[in-house]
Amino acid sequence: MIILEILHYLLLIYLGASVLFLINYAILGKIPRKVKQPTKSKQNRFAVFIPGYKEDAVIYEVAKEALNQNYPKELFVVIVIADSFQQKTLADLNSLPIMVKEVSFDKSTKAKALNKTMADLPETLYDVALILDADNVLAPDFITKINDSFNAGYHVVQGHRAAKNTKGAFAMLDAMSEEINNNIYSKGHRAIGLSSRLVGSGMAFSYQLFKNTMSNIDAVGGFDKELELRLLKRGFKFEYRDDAICYDEKVSQAEVFNNQRSRWISAQYHYFKKHFLKACWELITKGNVDYFDKAFQMMLPPRLILPGFLFATAIIAFFVSPTLYFYVWTVIFVANILSFAISIPGKFYSLQMINAFMQLPKAFFGIFIALFKMGGANKTFIHTPHTNVESDNTH
Repeated sequence: MIILEILHYLLLIYLGASVLFLINYAILGKIPRKVKQPTKSKQNRFAVFIPGYKEDAVIYEVAKEALNQNYPKELFVVIVIADSFQQKTLADLNSLPIMVKEVSFDKSTKAKALNKTMADLPETLYDVALILDADNVLAPDFITKINDSFNAGYHVVQGHRAAKNTKGAFAMLDAMSEEINNNIYSKGHRAIGLSSRLVGSGMAFSYQLFKNTMSNIDAVGGFDKELELRLLKRGFKFEYRDDAICYDEKVSQAEVFNNQRSRWISAQYHYFKKHFLKACWELITKGNVDYFDKAFQMMLPPRLILPGFLFATAIIAFFVSPTLYFYVWTVIFVANILSFAISIPGKFYSLQMINAFMQLPKAFFGIFIALFKMGGANKTFIHTPHTNVESDNTH
């Protein structure tokens, strides 16, 4: 019984701390923040990288859309990194005023594709590297706003990744999850001067910084996590531009949704093991709060599983534990739900949201099963397929 009591207290501390982290940053994310204004008027030269693996269904339209920026055309180039594309797709891409770089690997990864492409480009041609996914569509003023943040002195800037589509229960869940992340890990952190998260796309870096850092990264999954941990350890501050919108396709099928989460959970666990003790040491010896905060995030339980687990724990406590434990677990559960409710923008509150919530049990069990697959997910490239969906949010 003593061992069970100890385990119970450890679980209570772990999950309680996780929820405290989420609710605090959810509230902070609602505090208005003034964006740091530019101190110079330089128009930087942008390399817009779009790595894609078998993305024939979407890549042409995405590349064409990427050209529609209200930024001087001669100061940015769209570079599609084509891995395993069909010949017709390549021909169509080459008809656009963009650069097409074909790559091929025994085991494909975004890190390999980006490193190979940058190795072939002139060393000092660009000032900023902007990374997109093969399904992303940028708001017309995206590069202009990112450029302003570089002129304000930042070397790493994350744009606001928002849902391109919300039709379907799982697309809606994915869209809400994105906005929860934006509020907690980007806006909430920036409200108190900590770095924003990086999300893998819609993110920009000083070109040489990105090239030099990426040259030492060969991650199979979650290259953006390895990248942000390395840069945070070196003391770089990540800005977040909530007004620079990068539209992203949300998955609409349960199987794809679960496979995607399996990859994310695997990367999270992998980088927690790799960086947590280092981050603790950096916090103690150098006061590097940003690096520690990011490593701490890696030990948080998967967000879709957490409320289900807390609810089940509260029910168990009601029947087998002292009354006090039931109230404690119930408070933690309610705080967890509030952290999500606070973070979800008002536009999502609709009948469609209720329908999406009806799929939560299915999502919960799918992610729970994904936990047992996460070891293999970090060793194998898991491709998230995209379709040429009609956007319901970009116009």
